[in-house]
Amino acid sequence: MSSRMAAEVAEQPLAVRLTLESLLPARPEIRQLAQGRRQVLFAARGSSDNAAVYGRYLLETRAGMLGSLLSPSVATHYRSRLDLSDALVVCVSQSGATTEIVDTQAWASTNGAATLAVTNVEGSPLAEYADLALITQAGPELAVPATKTYLTQLVAMAVLGTALAPEPWVLDAELDRVPAEVDRLVHDPQGVDAAVAALRDAAYAVVSGRGLMMGTALETALKLEETCLRPVRGYSYADLRHGPISVVTSGMTAVLVAAPDGPLLEPMVELAGDLAGRGATVVGIGGDPAFADACAVHVPGPELPEALAPLGAIVPAQLVVEGLARALGLDPDNPRGLAKVTATDPSTPKENA
Repeated sequence: MSSRMAAEVAEQPLAVRLTLESLLPARPEIRQLAQGRRQVLFAARGSSDNAAVYGRYLLETRAGMLGSLLSPSVATHYRSRLDLSDALVVCVSQSGATTEIVDTQAWASTNGAATLAVTNVEGSPLAEYADLALITQAGPELAVPATKTYLTQLVAMAVLGTALAPEPWVLDAELDRVPAEVDRLVHDPQGVDAAVAALRDAAYAVVSGRGLMMGTALETALKLEETCLRPVRGYSYADLRHGPISVVTSGMTAVLVAAPDGPLLEPMVELAGDLAGRGATVVGIGGDPAFADACAVHVPGPELPEALAPLGAIVPAQLVVEGLARALGLDPDNPRGLAKVTATDPSTPKENA
């Protein structure tokens, strides 16, 4: 039986195309808003936070701007007074009504920041009170796990990152191909069943990526944990190498996500070989033929350059998660103990990942 989550994954090609059409014309306004600002700070929670990780890497690698993640608790609990006069603060919330993020945006504005909202709901508090709002075009999302709202947030991050780059149009031809690549990955799920089998039988799982793919690794780990009720850790390549790799052994499944090109592809190939040598079953998503050969199970990813690969690579990961939940006898649409909106604190609603 098909799930609502699977149906919303299948709606992503259209959601991506509509979001690109809606947001690309906003590039001049984004550049104007960021004029004179030296850094971009992202405020988000859950899956939105993982989208922000991609935005941060894209800004630093393509736009030459410093990006970092801002902890909302600095605003909502510590109520710190910071000089944000040189900052563009980007607040990300699919509903645009998450109290913690809305309050963080107001705090940032009070402290001198320019504010940009990324949300799926026009007219929401976040959109209403931002200096500029990027409204994604995912449409209503009914399944608890974020799929199309997350992917359209990645599209917004790509628009932001390219808008602030010295030559905003450089990736436009590749951006035009994203909807078709997402559609191909949705309808040709090679390797997904084998990946589900590897994870179903695993005693423990880790997920790892690096650089522009780091947000994809964190989102994949989050989805596996919340939807499939399995203990899963998401690590950067570097963090995994710095200690946790010592506990990798047989019975463990390692999910690695990689772009098809870029300076971090070769290290990910080496990591796959190392983990396999320690007895882990390695499931690879994306990468190139050498990466595929180094993995016990390979799920093809997008044919997109590293800068845009996260917009496609999350799709096979979503299909693996949905399939694994059903294989475990779980309802992927309504993970146990979760709702579409949860609370960081009793008085502070937060979107579920």
